[in-house]
Amino acid sequence: MSKIIRTAAKEPFKPEPDDDLIICRCEEVTKGEIRRAVHGGFRTTNEVKRWLRCGMGLCQGQTCQRNFQNIIAKEAGISVKDLGMISGRSPARPVMIDVFANEVIDAEKDPEGK
Repeated sequence: MSKIIRTAAKEPFKPEPDDDLIICRCEEVTKGEIRRAVHGGFRTTNEVKRWLRCGMGLCQGQTCQRNFQNIIAKEAGISVKDLGMISGRSPARPVMIDVFANEVIDAEKDPEGK
């Protein structure tokens, strides 16, 4: 991945007819919102993800990542390879370990729950 130089947009943002097209269905992010983010200075996949929540829904970017990366690359005039991949994150809430081991715990309990 090459270093991305951050510069102001060369041209002002110009709306396109398909800017209302939803790219990330889970978070309802449109093509226009992604384009505006790029014109606002966001240049990598993770920057756009953090700003607009693309790829943070139920699918975790499985259905929208390629689409929004292509839009970013086109608007920024760079290669998709230079954008980087979405960073994975651990669950947002702490999870009790017995949730993961539930089958074992239930098998060891007697009918009275002791």
